[in-house]
Amino acid sequence: MNKKLTNLTFLLLFTVFGFAQNKNIKIDKNNLLKHVETLSSDQYEGRRTGEKGNDSARAYIIKQFEKLNITGYNDNFEQPFSFTARKKEYKAVNVLAEIKGTETPEKYIVISAHYDHLGVHNGKIYNGADDDASGVAALFAFAEYFIKNPPKHSVILAAFDAEELGLRGAKHFVETFDKSKILVNLNMDMISRSNKDELYVVGARYTEWLSSILNSFKNPTSSKLSQGHDGTDGKQDWTMASDHGPFHSAKIPFLYFGNEDHAAYHKPTDDFKDITPEFYVNAVEIILSVFTAIDDSEL
Repeated sequence: MNKKLTNLTFLLLFTVFGFAQNKNIKIDKNNLLKHVETLSSDQYEGRRTGEKGNDSARAYIIKQFEKLNITGYNDNFEQPFSFTARKKEYKAVNVLAEIKGTETPEKYIVISAHYDHLGVHNGKIYNGADDDASGVAALFAFAEYFIKNPPKHSVILAAFDAEELGLRGAKHFVETFDKSKILVNLNMDMISRSNKDELYVVGARYTEWLSSILNSFKNPTSSKLSQGHDGTDGKQDWTMASDHGPFHSAKIPFLYFGNEDHAAYHKPTDDFKDITPEFYVNAVEIILSVFTAIDDSEL
């Protein structure tokens, strides 16, 4: 998948990409915020893998896909798996929804976010609004968009479990899916809170055609999209920081979208009331715009 593009392919890529930039990509802000608020509420008890709140969150996610008439991958939303971490056996479940492509259905773009978080500690609920209810709610925004704008490539909307326990859900998916069918992974983790109004994208440096797309990207929003945190700028390297890591290890191209750590990272104060809504909506629209550029590209 990391093949060099010919001059002709570059030309086609830029031509189609320019067309994609003209698409009017808008999402339903109210729905987006409603889903983040719900998934990060106390009723889900921090969504810790293997616990009741995690089960309830999974049921909520599946219900939202069903409401949109989105089907599970191979007609089954749940991908169960088990693993041992910190001398404890865990049973976990990924949620996988599928949208068949209209032109290249044999190739998949995997759009991912993790729905688990840290649970309850010392009586305090770690609700994880930014980490990563924000990414999961964005999956629903993508699904809503695809209803009216079917993708050319097939898409898997993956809500991974057990990210907080070592990226286990993403690892299981990559180990069990035919990697030759995956064009790219777009991973979203912590995209709803930024006082700098700045979203980072990581991963393009490893794949020439992704770098070409991002270097020509026309941001449709007022929020800033920055490349970095990829081992080239002296900042913390996020190449393996979230569920895109197993894709990268398997030599699958990826883009990771996220913001820098804030004071509430992995604390019980990561609550809905403290996200930055305008930035969040812009972030989702940016990511969706990047997706359309990839989906429209002649690769």
